[in-house]
Amino acid sequence: MKRAQLFAVRLKHYLLVAIVAIAALFIVIGAAAPASAQSTQDGSVGLTGTISSPPPDTPATISIPSNGQSFTELPIPVRGTCPDGTLVKLFKNNVFAGSVQCENGSYEISVDLFTGANELVARVFDELDQAGPDSNVVNVTFVDDRAGSGPRVSVTSNFAKRGANPGQTLTWPIIISGGSGPYAVSVDWGDGSSPDLQSVAFPGNLDIKHVYEQAGVYNVVVKVSDNNGGVAYLQLVAVANGPLTQVGPNGEPLDEFQNAEGGGATFFASGSNTLLVWWPATITLPFVITTFWLGKKHMVRVMKNRIARGEHPFADI
Repeated sequence: MKRAQLFAVRLKHYLLVAIVAIAALFIVIGAAAPASAQSTQDGSVGLTGTISSPPPDTPATISIPSNGQSFTELPIPVRGTCPDGTLVKLFKNNVFAGSVQCENGSYEISVDLFTGANELVARVFDELDQAGPDSNVVNVTFVDDRAGSGPRVSVTSNFAKRGANPGQTLTWPIIISGGSGPYAVSVDWGDGSSPDLQSVAFPGNLDIKHVYEQAGVYNVVVKVSDNNGGVAYLQLVAVANGPLTQVGPNGEPLDEFQNAEGGGATFFASGSNTLLVWWPATITLPFVITTFWLGKKHMVRVMKNRIARGEHPFADI
């Protein structure tokens, strides 16, 4: 009977320790970041989470073209300054007109225009797709020498930036409107390969596809010509995700076995804000062991005190 009672006490203690350990694990993981499991190259499993950060607070600027300029040929170059590392999206009359990655504090993008008045605005986005302030507004005009031949052909997309791993197919939906079919679609993927060419009979949605062989960031230029000789352009940013790179607290690359000074290192693939959180496990394991040892000592002390007072050691079972 005493053996069964002792087993019950120990089982109760083990369950309590397990509940405390699980609760502690969820607390430290929740304090770190919203996490999910990720397999690593050596077969172990880590925890990943997105690091939240404020959106950009510095706007892009449009220095070229000048306000009030008029154009008769397309595309036109748009240049200006931007916070380094952000994605610059350009809008014409509130319609997405193209994107480019900001490098060394500046950008240049080739854009199409609507016939007539166009209000150009540049907007920067960080790697979490958080928008910064709008740029200055530049008003320009496009004079179409084909006036009277109907609405010009236009091309846009709901995606300014997309990515895929090298060797895998990158699929990009675009939208063709206006003009007169059939349409000739040419896509320069920016990696030195020959442009993709295809014919489309009707306007609407179209998926363009490509496979990048090397990791990197590429400028993609889509050109759509219609049956009336009209041409539309769209510049986009494609990312071929590279292998995970380990960086230190100041962004410097580290060797495979070099530790980041002052704490864990950050791992990211081609601009993602992903943190491998290993420290919750290192905190939780010693905590579980210490809790188990202290709990066992407490149980033995309670039983000895009860015996000394002449009480039954398992009176609460």
